[in-house]
Amino acid sequence: MGITKLAHLIHFDAPASMCNREIGDLSGKIIALDTSIVVNQFRSAVPSHLKLSPLTGLFYRTLAFLENDIKPVFVLDGRPPNQKMALLEKRAQVTGWNSSQSTNSTTGLKHDYCRLLWLMGVPCINAPGEAEALCAHLVKTGRVNAVASEDMDTLAFGGTFLLRQLNAKKDSEITEYSLPKLLESLQLTYKETHPIPPNWQYEDARKLFFETPKIDEPVFAWCEPDEDGLVQFLCKEKTLKEERIRGRMRKFRESRLKKRKQREENEKKGKTRQSRLEDFFPATRKRKSADVKEMIGGKQKK
Repeated sequence: MGITKLAHLIHFDAPASMCNREIGDLSGKIIALDTSIVVNQFRSAVPSHLKLSPLTGLFYRTLAFLENDIKPVFVLDGRPPNQKMALLEKRAQVTGWNSSQSTNSTTGLKHDYCRLLWLMGVPCINAPGEAEALCAHLVKTGRVNAVASEDMDTLAFGGTFLLRQLNAKKDSEITEYSLPKLLESLQLTYKETHPIPPNWQYEDARKLFFETPKIDEPVFAWCEPDEDGLVQFLCKEKTLKEERIRGRMRKFRESRLKKRKQREENEKKGKTRQSRLEDFFPATRKRKSADVKEMIGGKQKK
């Protein structure tokens, strides 16, 4: 949903809680992402291809993460909170759909996203409610190292580390926010409140941000992308060109190998960067098969 002016407030009142990172700093880190925010960036960029552009963008964005040895965990939205229903209905009307049509379309797209990520060997989990809330829960409990999102909601949900502008470009300037440092700078506790505006549903809003998502403990597993499966899905079932997908997969393998060799050489020479990301809670990694069989069938880990 986003929190208006929060980034502006932090920039001026708590700059010590922010720092800039490079994508190379995140090598080996487990990063949770709200899938809807990622795909909406591509839907907005290419609105005339609403169904295909998010899939294409998700494919390229995920490969860029994997090239840098980032371990992404994509989280899908579940049932939206009641406070958000009116906004979603308004968005559906803008696109010319009613709410039921929008829901059916969203369900189909979610299935496609999940299948694509499964073929890429990347975990994808369903949130019981808002994906942002579950992302924040995962970083609070140490299951992931940080949340990557453009929405500042992550901090309000209690997410301890937030990354913005993680668009996988080499020269992108990623901003890291630390909730513990933010609260320290503002001399606040997480549950402390300011005077409540009149006629505002304060208790409902407070419950929305403080309620822990009810979900079985997720198990994350990563494996090599299934190139033939991706070609079948994106080129045979969808309309992308096979040479384009094959070429990007070839570049992915070459680039990842080159980056790994470069990191190894830097480590031997003592040129590794010092990063506050090393202070993250150690993420718990369990190497088991991801449970997505109910949606798309089984796959053997390579």
